[in-house]
Amino acid sequence: MSRTDFNTLLEAGVHFGHLKRKWNPKMAPYIFMEKNGIHIIDLHKTALKLDEASAALKQIAKSGRRVLFVATKKQAKEIVAEKVASVGMPYVTERWAGGMLTNFPTIRKAVKKMATIDKMTNDGTFDNFSKREKLQIARQRAKLEKNLGSIVDLTRLPAALFVVDVQKEANAVREAKRLSIPVFAMVDTCCDPTDIDYVIPANDDAVKSIAVILDTVCAAIAEGVEERKLEKEKEAQEAEAATEAPKTAKPRIKKAVKAAIDAEEAVVADVVAAVEAEPAAETAEDAE
Repeated sequence: MSRTDFNTLLEAGVHFGHLKRKWNPKMAPYIFMEKNGIHIIDLHKTALKLDEASAALKQIAKSGRRVLFVATKKQAKEIVAEKVASVGMPYVTERWAGGMLTNFPTIRKAVKKMATIDKMTNDGTFDNFSKREKLQIARQRAKLEKNLGSIVDLTRLPAALFVVDVQKEANAVREAKRLSIPVFAMVDTCCDPTDIDYVIPANDDAVKSIAVILDTVCAAIAEGVEERKLEKEKEAQEAEAATEAPKTAKPRIKKAVKAAIDAEEAVVADVVAAVEAEPAAETAEDAE
């Protein structure tokens, strides 16, 4: 996995924090300086923290677990939907439904309801409803698709949460901490990093900044998924070779057993010949 390039972060404006008067003192370790009333984030620390987060996310993906991305702010929605979907991870870009993690079974029921509606449409049951009922069901399906369509494949709680803007997604972070789910997040100078397990100090408002962080993170996840795929293929090949090995080994075992028997018979023949020769020798000695 390649290290994050400092200049790439600089060009994307990742270093621009919030106004000095809006800062959170807990972000002091990640602030380089203040310029024109705006805090400047230390990009060396950003690069280091981003590499740490990427390595951890890669291992999660390699183990076959899922990472749920949450970004409901306007400038992050499209970027997250595009980049996260490309690596096959679930995401929430509309409204965070209360209890999405802490009341996960109920959320799964809502997702299954979408599948039920689709099944009714396909098998013709939907045609038996009145026009008004069809309209109501269609609206319900559209609403579910908008809010939960991106987590259809999330059949169990995610192994980690990735958040863009800790303040806006406070409810998601709170639920994750309650369930001891590790939280990865882009944390700006106005946010509290206390509840974040993997802090990535960065500008969480600029589109370019969000894009460059997600590019790095998604690339790491893609690597993890690919390595898992290669490992599975290798295991399958080894298993296949193990099943074929006994078949090829049988003729070799038979030859080895036959050779051992032949050798043993030869030794027995030599012993018998030696025993038979002894009386002849004794007779010759007596004659003398």
